Amino acid sequence: MPRLTLPHLAVPRFILPRLAFRRLTVPRLAVPRLAIRETAIAIPPGQARARRTLALAGLAHALHDGLTDMIYVLLPVWQAQFGLDYGALAILRALYVGALAALQVPAGHLARYLNARTVLALGTLLCAGGYALAGLSGGLAGLCAALAVAGAGGSTQHPLASAAVSRAYADAARGPLGTYNFAGDLGKAAIPPAVSLLLTVMDWRATLWVIAGLGTAVALLIRWLMPPVADPPTVREAPAATSTNTAGKAGFGLLLAIGVLDSAARMGFLLFLPFLLQAKGAPLTTVGLALSLVFIGGACGKAACGWFGARAGLFATVIATEVGTAAAILAIIALPLAPSLAALPLLGMLLNGTSSVLYGTVPEFAASASVERAFALFYTGTLGSSALGPVLYGWIGDAAGPAWATTMAAATALAVVPLAVLLSPRLASVAHTEHK
Repeated sequence: MPRLTLPHLAVPRFILPRLAFRRLTVPRLAVPRLAIRETAIAIPPGQARARRTLALAGLAHALHDGLTDMIYVLLPVWQAQFGLDYGALAILRALYVGALAALQVPAGHLARYLNARTVLALGTLLCAGGYALAGLSGGLAGLCAALAVAGAGGSTQHPLASAAVSRAYADAARGPLGTYNFAGDLGKAAIPPAVSLLLTVMDWRATLWVIAGLGTAVALLIRWLMPPVADPPTVREAPAATSTNTAGKAGFGLLLAIGVLDSAARMGFLLFLPFLLQAKGAPLTTVGLALSLVFIGGACGKAACGWFGARAGLFATVIATEVGTAAAILAIIALPLAPSLAALPLLGMLLNGTSSVLYGTVPEFAASASVERAFALFYTGTLGSSALGPVLYGWIGDAAGPAWATTMAAATALAVVPLAVLLSPRLASVAHTEHK
């Protein structure tokens, strides 16, 4: 027992000074640890500005895409009020989308003199004002003029917001651009069904005033919260880059042609979807729900096809989505109402699958200083197709019926396949040049 107690009595005498010394040094060691934790939590200013740019650009995309596609809900209402056929309804929509497409490039030029943030905010405000004028219109002529004004304001969103995201994230912009495109589908999924619900409690003019107020609020948020967009970098082209530029131009032309056909097929189907569903016995609220199902599926499709495209490549993704789109459109025509509604989310995934990979590929065929111009040209072509294509389908619908016109939209989707075959080697050539 004494042998056990003596070491216990002796240990505190040797260790106490060391413990006291350690207690004195604890505050010293705590200071750098706290500093390390603070620097780990802090977000770099550039990253915070990029995130804010992405958030506001996504909000603008959600609003403008929702305002564009809510016209599909209003088409049956305008048909009943003004006695329009399918071709006239397509022309009515084309006034909005045509102005939106025609002013894409001028909006990009204007952003060189005014900052892109300012042009985007003013364009959003003009779009909201156009819909407010549509709500005040007393007849068909006033509605046509107001839709053209709203489309002119909407022309600023696609080239400037997408270029703002591309500038903010530079070489890492593919993922944020996918998020930006996903935000547009959220707007498509939210605004059209909201409009269909508003139409059950108020007339279409009052509904457009509510939408105009929403657009005004978003315009103010963009102007106050979105960081200024960086100026295009000045890049000196090397003489050896001529072949790369030629390959990039050829690839961009094919990419644009695929986008034009894909957009025409998508918008042609959406033009006749409300009338196909009404022929199956669907009320207006069900039409709004159906559009929401398509756009929700489209939002999921962009994420799924972005994942698939990163692993299988652009060629395989385009082939799968376009062939699937054609098959799904034909199934919607043949099926009764309930199975058609159940199939709409899958069709939405396929409809937007191609666009999700096309948009992210645009910067790969453009020089760093001309990203805005590339996006403007691409959106001009695709939106112009979405304006003029449904007019052609509308004439077919007047002559042969909505089912045959929708079948032609499915055939247009299949026409993308040979163009994708031609694009695939050029995309590989550009990727090889960039990695040299």
